[in-house]
Amino acid sequence: MATVKKPLAERQTPYFWEEACKHLVKKDRVMKRLIPQFGDVCLETRGDAFVTLARSIVGQQISVKAAQTVWGRFELLPRKLTPANVLKLKVDDMRAAGLSARKVEYLVDLALHFDNGALHVKSWESMSDDEIVAELIAIRGIGRWTAEMFLIFHLMRPNVLPLDDVGLITGISHNYFSGDVVSRSDAREVAAAWAPYCTVATWYIWRSLDPVQVEY
Repeated sequence: MATVKKPLAERQTPYFWEEACKHLVKKDRVMKRLIPQFGDVCLETRGDAFVTLARSIVGQQISVKAAQTVWGRFELLPRKLTPANVLKLKVDDMRAAGLSARKVEYLVDLALHFDNGALHVKSWESMSDDEIVAELIAIRGIGRWTAEMFLIFHLMRPNVLPLDDVGLITGISHNYFSGDVVSRSDAREVAAAWAPYCTVATWYIWRSLDPVQVEY
């Protein structure tokens, strides 16, 4: 029976996950080994676009543990973490939470884009991955990698292949090339068998390196 796609607001886990796993197990020897190791656990979304992007900015170029610490301090500053409330925060307070001057600028620019309607949030569900990436990378501090993490962790698009992600490349190296150096073209060749569910395969590659789920 065909899977019914629910509206974004109603779903917290991807509608396509079970179908994708069946596809990947049939098409890829590594996926056939990896997928059963993680049971029913799957990708989940926090359901808030602004928070997802803000977390990704906070986490740039620092360890996961450090990012969690800084985020924990930052999210306590406003009464509720909304774009309008972030714009009211004092720079000194944001810096005291552990944010660099540049990340403060990035978070303010992100909040401005949400607050002034520059982002077509209500249209994202009908926009293509590339259209959304183009819109997001216009925001300071958001590059292609961050935009692709947003496609995966917030919009839960099924076929995202984040070739700029170190974890994905490392995981492909370990699982497919016995640890040898892997190029982007090598990664694309491996991922040809994953389509149209590159997101799901990427998630399992990440799990193969670290069983703990990363969240944005």
